[in-house]
Amino acid sequence: MAEVESTAEAASRRALEAMYACLDAGKSFRLEAGAGAGKTYSLIKALQFLMARDGQTLPKRSQQIACITFTNVAKDEIAARTDRSPLIFCETNHAFCWSLISGFQKPLRALVESLPAWKDRIEEAGGSLGSRAIEYSLGYRSVRDDRASLHHDDVLPLTISLMEHSKFRRMIADRFPIILVDEYQDTDNDWVEAIKTHFLGQSEAPLFGFFGDHWQKIYGGGCGKLEHAAVTEIGKEANFRSVRIVVDCLNRMRPELKQFVKDPEAVGQVRVFHTNAWQGQRQKGAHWAGDLPSDVGHETLVRVKATLEQDGWDLSSYNTKILMLTHRLLASEQGYSSLPTTFRYNEAFTKKEHAHIAFFVDQLEPACDAFMARKFGAMFEALGGGTPLIRSHADKALWNTAMTQLIALRETGTVGQIIDHLHALRRPRLPEAVEKRERELRAFDTAAGEEIPPALEELEKLRAVPYAEIKALRKYLDGHSPFETKHGVKGAEFENVLVVVGRGWNQYNFGEMLELAGAQAVPAAKEAAYERNRNLFYVACSRPKTRLTLLFTQQLSPQALATLAGWFGADTISSAPAA
Repeated sequence: MAEVESTAEAASRRALEAMYACLDAGKSFRLEAGAGAGKTYSLIKALQFLMARDGQTLPKRSQQIACITFTNVAKDEIAARTDRSPLIFCETNHAFCWSLISGFQKPLRALVESLPAWKDRIEEAGGSLGSRAIEYSLGYRSVRDDRASLHHDDVLPLTISLMEHSKFRRMIADRFPIILVDEYQDTDNDWVEAIKTHFLGQSEAPLFGFFGDHWQKIYGGGCGKLEHAAVTEIGKEANFRSVRIVVDCLNRMRPELKQFVKDPEAVGQVRVFHTNAWQGQRQKGAHWAGDLPSDVGHETLVRVKATLEQDGWDLSSYNTKILMLTHRLLASEQGYSSLPTTFRYNEAFTKKEHAHIAFFVDQLEPACDAFMARKFGAMFEALGGGTPLIRSHADKALWNTAMTQLIALRETGTVGQIIDHLHALRRPRLPEAVEKRERELRAFDTAAGEEIPPALEELEKLRAVPYAEIKALRKYLDGHSPFETKHGVKGAEFENVLVVVGRGWNQYNFGEMLELAGAQAVPAAKEAAYERNRNLFYVACSRPKTRLTLLFTQQLSPQALATLAGWFGADTISSAPAA
């Protein structure tokens, strides 16, 4: 007896048939696959279809199918699932673009010289790069005797500039008649706009297939929803991840892309806890207003976890993921509670946009790890490769003393003490951006009666923070935490998910998002903020296979509660368990 096709499988089949039809007709398309729909599966099926169809013709023409991914992890998965076929050129956006531009050395030199970020280095090089080779291997900017190395941020703008030239565009089309883009919504907006301008709808251009979900755009700089007259939209109305009770919530949240489940009878759970009944003094401030104090938030989280265990949840890290969409509570749980109150805009340190934080997390801490492992080459590499190598026994002794003292100071000292140690011994040297800001702080005359600039006030506060918090922040940012980063879970799935929602992020206010979702229309001025909040909330809620619980530590308005009741059901909502 033939196996009955489930509604999810039928939806998946319809999407694949539409995709194959576009490929056969030479039409570009966008496959919009909601959470759990099997986007990567569809991408692999497209590649397999093309390999079977064009496996003989492409090699004769020295052509390949390009597959552009957002991460190296995705690149490796796709390569493995296509048996590393030579027909497919699979690379990340930056690596793909570098493969396109690397052969255009002369125009590259001229373009690099025109980039504002290269101004100082070009002047130091005598005003020109001369005949130096342009390379992209280090990931940071440097000029040496015979070559110049690009920063990651240089590659896409250079590619976009070269896209203006017809010869360059013909080269791309000749090499890659078909280009598939994974996670299109997170692809750099300027790069996508260049594709739309110069390729989509144009004759003798590659066929593009875009795979993704604009509701899962949670990175800044991504293009979001891609719309173009020459691009056919295909909606994949399937969810192979979550049980019906969770998918029903997602469908009410997003009715325009209704999803069907594989097993309608599978049992799950959805619960929503709010803390409106708590009567104490809530946090104040633009980004914190209405949230529970950190200690109360922690206690509430403990009680909710105990309640879930009584419901049969296995809270081991293997089965349950806690997603923290609240900053101060997250910081407290992770061990860097002082940092959120140090910075005006906490994205500056969680995104490593502050020079001190970037240096500590990306260079100094990896260098310390390498030193403790006695891997001195890796230590200098972590420091940027510009640090002089050890050339004598005396050099080695000085470095060993400086690093040994640093290792000890990291455990007990403040950020300021670490900085002062590095400033005094210059092993390793502080980056110029850090040195500059430190000089400005030392030069500021507190006795003059002038108000300290905000940036220097932040630095003054940062210097007083225990350096152990920097180590804890690094651990969190690297993903070595039971509390997952808010961006690190996209594409992941877990048996059970507990989402803790609160305040403290500069760019997120989920209470306001819920209010706007219940309104007739979102004001134009708030559309970007609304989508940013909605998308992250949707991503978090769509991770579980079986059980989903939301805990709101921020106070919710009646309008916000009404939206939650509409999405998750009034019977799922209750006050968080009290002490």
